[in-house]
Parts: sequence; structure tokens; C-alpha cells
Amino acid sequence: MAGPSTRGGSTLGRDALNAQQRAETLASRLPPLLVAAERVASTVAQGVHGRRRVGLGETFWQFRRYQPGDSPSMIDWRQSAKTQPVYVRENEWEAAQSVWVWRDRSASMDYRSATTLPTKRERADLLLLALTVLLIRGGERVALLNAGVRPDHGKNALNRIATLMTDPRGTPVGDGLPRPEPLPRHAQVVLFGDLLSPLPEIHATIAGLTGRGLRGHLLQILDPAEETLPYDGRVEFEGFEGEEELLVPRVEAVRDAYRERLRAHQDGLAALARAAGWSFATHRTDKPPQTALLGLWGALSLEAV
Repeated sequence: MAGPSTRGGSTLGRDALNAQQRAETLASRLPPLLVAAERVASTVAQGVHGRRRVGLGETFWQFRRYQPGDSPSMIDWRQSAKTQPVYVRENEWEAAQSVWVWRDRSASMDYRSATTLPTKRERADLLLLALTVLLIRGGERVALLNAGVRPDHGKNALNRIATLMTDPRGTPVGDGLPRPEPLPRHAQVVLFGDLLSPLPEIHATIAGLTGRGLRGHLLQILDPAEETLPYDGRVEFEGFEGEEELLVPRVEAVRDAYRERLRAHQDGLAALARAAGWSFATHRTDKPPQTALLGLWGALSLEAV
């Protein structure tokens, strides 16, 4: 998102320095960030139930028809004898399932329209860690996508993810979308970012992940000014990622067209997610993080049923 700014252009060396500075800043605030994530997760955890999942547990859940690839030991011969189709017993998951989380580290995530608001990056970091807390409490194995580590569970997983988030090598600056990588079948992926990349690029990312049998969730994080364009008069916009400066003589004259274009982009995101069987939601940084986390947790719970 291009925002009102007087920042000058940056060189590759300056980008690397900025990445290191951002890493040091995040590292310095990790303990408070973890405390905040625990608090947000605890608020959401009140009143919500665990996820029902199909897996290796002993608690019977439901019957379904036998499918190629099912183990013969899953076949319920007594139930199958009553009808022509062969049925298997699905049990509620009591073993861990892998969930891969990722957040956009591109420069546009540093935007905020007011000093009283968190940056999009800060909100994404908070939501990612709070979701990790909830997943770990639910017995899931969690990993940071593109970080080169295997999923883990318990406090070790939370501490590892928090530490990896301070490493500027975890996701190269400038990558507004995750890189494809081999992941386990039936894993789930949660992507946090402003998702303002061109729709064909986002479609390619989703297609690459769903091609491996993954299911996913997109959470678009925006500053309120990116939705409303509240400025008036002559405004100069400068991009955070090397875009050319844009001088708009009368912002109010383009506000409706801008909002319509954003809505069209969000409709496109929703359509891409729907076609892939994913969920899509939006979140503004002036809203409570608990609201976004509760909605995301609900989507994950529906996904597991």
C-alpha cells in the first residue's frame, strides 16, 4: 500500500540494514509480544471447544464410505454387511496434526496511518503467535512456513517460532507471498498478510499449496486508511517497495474508484479461496485482535469437521 510519506528510495544495502534493524526490534519486544499473544489466545479460548478431527484416536466419530488409500484395518465389516457399500470408521483425532503458519514480511507491512495504531507487521506477528498458542494447546504440531524447520509441539514450538520470526533470513524481505515447499498431506496452512499482490500471483501460490492436498486460510490485514482512503486535497503517496511516487491533486475525487478497486480485489481473493476450499477473512488494525483470532479459529474448527 502506498501511503503519505517523505521517505526516500532505498538501496539493496539499506534494505539489508533495515531488515536487520527490524529483526533486532522484534527480538527486543519478543517477551512482551509473547505475553500479549498468550493474553489474546486466552481470551479467545474462553468459551470455545476443541477441534474435532479425523485421525488415529480411539473415540468413534462417524462412518463414511471406503476410499482408495484407506487402510483395510479401518473397515467396519459389521456396518458394511448391512449395506452394499464398504464403510470405514472415522475416529476423532487424538494425535497431532501439522499446521503451517506464515506472515508477510514485505516492506508494505510496515505501514500504519497513525502512531496510535500498530503496523500491519506488528498485528500479523501478534496474531500468528496467538494462533500458535491456541494450536499448541489443542495438541497440534506447528511450524513456520519457509523457515526450514519441522513442525513441533508444546512450548518448544512456540519458542522456536518466536525465535525464527526475528531471523531476517526466515522469509526474504520483499516476498509478499510464501515460497512453495513440500509439505505433508492433509496439513493446513494459515497465511497472514495484506494480500495486495496481483491476484494471478496469489492464485499461483494457492494452487501450488492445494496441489499437495493442503487446506488453508487467508487473513488479509489492512490499516483502516487502506480501506477508507480518508485523505483530502493534494497528497503525495510513496510506496514502501520501490513504487514510483504518486501525486494526487484531489484525493476525494478518486476515493470512490479506489474503494471499488479494493473491493474488487477482495472479491477476487474470496473467489480464489472459495474455489480452493480455503477460508478468507479481512482484519483491520484498528479492530481488536481477538475478533480476527476467534473468526480464524472458527474457520479452522469447521475445516477439521
